[in-house]
Amino acid sequence: MKVVVVSGKRKTAIARATAYEGNGKILINGIPLEIYEPRIARMKIMEPVIVAGNGVASKLDIYMKVKGGGIMGQAEAARIVISKILAEFGGEEVRRKLLEYDRRMLIEDPRRTEPKKYGGYSARRKKQKSYR
Repeated sequence: MKVVVVSGKRKTAIARATAYEGNGKILINGIPLEIYEPRIARMKIMEPVIVAGNGVASKLDIYMKVKGGGIMGQAEAARIVISKILAEFGGEEVRRKLLEYDRRMLIEDPRRTEPKKYGGYSARRKKQKSYR
């Protein structure tokens, strides 16, 4: 029996998953993907399953823990994880399909927030000064 352990990140959200050969269950923090809310996040997470074809996903059980970030950050981290798992089990053909559809499914987005600096309110904005 093949077991795959994968992690994916988006902004500050981190998703970790374990995949086994099974009968098509996908659980995110103990919630089945079919009833995961909000609906827009569920649709985002289901994209790789739809693109790869249900044949690969229906033979796998995926158990995932997602933490940190917001709703869409978590959804995109989960999407990356599912894509990596499907590419691992489905082979080069599935990997090529996913990359052609959206490169961000398999390659994580490296952008992170810039830290706040001294002498200002945020990362770039500085306190105003007036010369009279």
